[in-house]
Amino acid sequence: MVESVGYAHESNPDAMNSAIAVIIPCYNHARILERTLRAVLAQTLQPAEIVVVDDGSMDHPESVIKWIANPRIRFIRFDQNRGAPAARNEGARGTTSPFMVFLDADAELVPDALQTMLAALDQHPGADFAYSNFYWGTKLFHGKPFDVDELQKRNFIHTSSLIRRKAFPGFDESLKKLQDWDLWLTMAERGSKGTWIDRVLYTVEPRHEGMSRWLPKIMYLLPWKQVGLKKPKEVERYEAAEAIVRKKHGI
Repeated sequence: MVESVGYAHESNPDAMNSAIAVIIPCYNHARILERTLRAVLAQTLQPAEIVVVDDGSMDHPESVIKWIANPRIRFIRFDQNRGAPAARNEGARGTTSPFMVFLDADAELVPDALQTMLAALDQHPGADFAYSNFYWGTKLFHGKPFDVDELQKRNFIHTSSLIRRKAFPGFDESLKKLQDWDLWLTMAERGSKGTWIDRVLYTVEPRHEGMSRWLPKIMYLLPWKQVGLKKPKEVERYEAAEAIVRKKHGI
């Protein structure tokens, strides 16, 4: 089901329009979706398209869209949960702008985030995506210059990056975790490069479930068996997903 609703009084009146599509997958994010959307509508460089893809939520995110009431926001709903990769791909198919950013529904952009990312790609025409530093709650995730060898060791690029549509291969819908790492590895294998913006451009609100789950690095390094403790399920899921991605890309 596709539904379009909107309102007109929250957009930045001084902003210029861009060639960017903002695609927001959401799954039970109604509580924080409004904040995410208002940050998008307050951008100094406004997106040409804004699409929210509801991945079978049970908390009625369409009510948030109706409350905001901006005619530029399109709403797409899946009748059942299909996973974030499917939601992102559906949003990509439903837009036409030459640049896309897959913004997590719990991420809040700084006012010039889109302008900064687009400027980075303009300044680096050989790059197919631009990524930045960000806060996960109060924890700073600091990026690094793009390097394929480093990317094969671990992912340092968040999903909420600006991508040239012509280089976007689609997300692997069979993956339950680490879909962003898989995407950047796939693009790198096809010759794409990224450009790093050494600035914090958004903050992600950590959650106990859903897209934005995170455990401290030490949790993945502890010798659980040796110390006689049961490995947390989240660590087990991460390790299983990591093995799948590494096998897929031969790393």
